[in-house]
Amino acid sequence: MEFELEGPVVEWRGPAPFYFLQVSVEETEDLKVAAQGVEYWGQVPVLVRIGDTEFSTALFPKDGHYLVPLKVAVRRAAGIEAGDVLTLGLDVVRP
Repeated sequence: MEFELEGPVVEWRGPAPFYFLQVSVEETEDLKVAAQGVEYWGQVPVLVRIGDTEFSTALFPKDGHYLVPLKVAVRRAAGIEAGDVLTLGLDVVRP
């Protein structure tokens, strides 16, 4: 199932900074339905598209919604910064 998501880019500071697209609670509920049977430890394997770039990752649950990890190389190439509002394509990966 294909989704188009829009949300803010948020930064999480740990040992290194990580950047995520924050998925709305409503879209998270739709993703949970689509991810039934492929979710593991709360994470959902997905294929993400930003412009012409495609990469695989896994959604992380956080405070009632999912976060989409944004890979450093993709984020830098697209000029994505914390606070930006980003639109991306996403497919739940099924085995």
